[in-house]
Amino acid sequence: MDIIITGGGGFVGYNLAVFLKKAIPNARITCLDNLKRRGSELNLPVLKQLDIDFVHGDIRNPEDLYVIKEADFIIDASAEPSVLAGITSPAYPVINTNLNGTIHLLELTRKLKSKFIFLSTSRVYPIKALNAIAWHEDETRFSLSREQTMEGVTEKGINENFSLKGSRSFYGATKLASELFIEEYQPYGGVEAVVNRCGVISGPGQMGKVDQGVMTLWVARHYWKRELSYLGFEGSGKQVRDILHIDDLCQLILFQIQNFEHVSGHLFNVGGGKEHSISLLELTNICELVTGNRIHFKKVKANREADIRTYITDNTMVNSVTGWMPKRSVDSNVADIFQWILSNEANLKAVLDQ
Repeated sequence: MDIIITGGGGFVGYNLAVFLKKAIPNARITCLDNLKRRGSELNLPVLKQLDIDFVHGDIRNPEDLYVIKEADFIIDASAEPSVLAGITSPAYPVINTNLNGTIHLLELTRKLKSKFIFLSTSRVYPIKALNAIAWHEDETRFSLSREQTMEGVTEKGINENFSLKGSRSFYGATKLASELFIEEYQPYGGVEAVVNRCGVISGPGQMGKVDQGVMTLWVARHYWKRELSYLGFEGSGKQVRDILHIDDLCQLILFQIQNFEHVSGHLFNVGGGKEHSISLLELTNICELVTGNRIHFKKVKANREADIRTYITDNTMVNSVTGWMPKRSVDSNVADIFQWILSNEANLKAVLDQ
């Protein structure tokens, strides 16, 4: 079995490669990455040690893909992942990577007659609609109300029927546009594909920044005793996300590879779900317990552009088709990140201690 993973030097792609190599030892796995994100170069020695091939390439350049001659599966884990991309910077990079790059991979998939697994995002859902969901304020978080009037949302969270009408950020728009092209390539390009709309993915190996990778950012700032900010929503720190441990995502992708005929043509919302959700305030408390450190917080009342109050994934559809449900708790996620930083402090300090 030949498996190509784009973004294979990054957090998700690298972890997928390592997980799949251990789960399917006879598979030939190739990671392609442009190594643009700082810290991704630290993953290369492990890939080599596990006999995972690495190609230094960029999905924005079709000629970089010509070296790939065969593939049973192409997993697109490459992306410009910041929701602020194109808002606080030019939009060309996020469009070229997240949309044009996907189209180049779909052409490669059609040429090689491969199967395509696409990692999309919950950010395809419009911001105004998400912020219009019925909610109430608890002591440490904003919670979804039991009674909802909008289609596609319940107390469990957001399902695949939620409205797509409205703006969502350049990042979300490029991923949604990629989904639309995948839909076209299936009947007209003969491409077999599955789409996973992922929520917040976290775990050891993620190079967290303010605009992406909040779990690692929180643990790292506590570890090195650096300041953090509660941004928006009156500086309350009560905004909520559900957290998907990278190991749980890897388990799902393994199932999809091994049972592709059952998932081909499907689109799934995939996340930690209500049971594995957390607010920033609650995350702070866990980080204080795990690291033993308390840090100073600024409170910024004004909302950032493209921010949302709460997002929780409803995994009902993916569970009904695959039987998969996330298992790893937020507490274990924080502990895993802390141990990773502790074990690799010398290499990670220059990247995360900022």
